[in-house]
Amino acid sequence: MNHTGTKELETSRLILRRFELSDAGAMFRNWAGDPDVAKYMTWNAHGSISVTNGVLNDWLNSYQRPDFYQWAIVPKYKGEPIGSIGSVYGSEEIKMVHVGYCIGKMWWHQGYTSEAFARVIEFFFKEVKANRIESRHDPGNPNSGMVMLKCGLSYEGRSRQSDTNNQGLCDAMHYAILAEDYI
Repeated sequence: MNHTGTKELETSRLILRRFELSDAGAMFRNWAGDPDVAKYMTWNAHGSISVTNGVLNDWLNSYQRPDFYQWAIVPKYKGEPIGSIGSVYGSEEIKMVHVGYCIGKMWWHQGYTSEAFARVIEFFFKEVKANRIESRHDPGNPNSGMVMLKCGLSYEGRSRQSDTNNQGLCDAMHYAILAEDYI
């Protein structure tokens, strides 16, 4: 793949940009400190802003790597992050990027996650030259799967008891889109 690192991206309503340490307060307040947002995540809700600062410091250090992708989802009207989207892992061999995302519950069901994911898909196919973009969700969180379908990913199946999150051992619903399917 042609790794470029996390570049600023834009949509009609959003700026997708690198996180900054000054985003800690918004990140903690808008989603990372909320147990409802973290319910189906592999990370726990942040108990304090110091946890958020630690995550941000890790991400800021990782921005030096050209294969690290983590964006703040920033509505143009608000000017501060309401969520995050990025590559959780990937495979050079098959040119695959696995994307994960989360957004504060105040912004659920407003199309922000789909808008951000669609732009990230375009970036990974057109600029990074990925061949496969995939994602997964816990069946208890069907709205995440709706985002994937809305963005053109196809449902590939359910892996029983193949994952863990804050609910414990769980099934995983798998979705993907290939470069050849991208229009």
